[in-house]
Amino acid sequence: MNGAQKQLGSHHAETIKALFTHPTSHNIQWKDVVSLFGEVGSCEEKHDGKLKVRIGSETEFFTHPKHKDIDTQMIVDLRRMLKNAGYEPTE
Repeated sequence: MNGAQKQLGSHHAETIKALFTHPTSHNIQWKDVVSLFGEVGSCEEKHDGKLKVRIGSETEFFTHPKHKDIDTQMIVDLRRMLKNAGYEPTE
């Protein structure tokens, strides 16, 4: 774990670990990711239903998935954002 992750609770650290797992996990729940957004950055629901997420110096807009789990493209985007902000699991 890097220095940034040590400040996170175990639930958020587990979510980050799941996001960086290879092969990509297909059962990462939206509610867990939204909770992580609030811990490592900021999120704001916009009038169109999208979530404006800022982690470090990056901002992305995410759409609530149709199902409870996020898709692969969102995982790719989140990996980039988290890595650039210093949140990346190290083993």
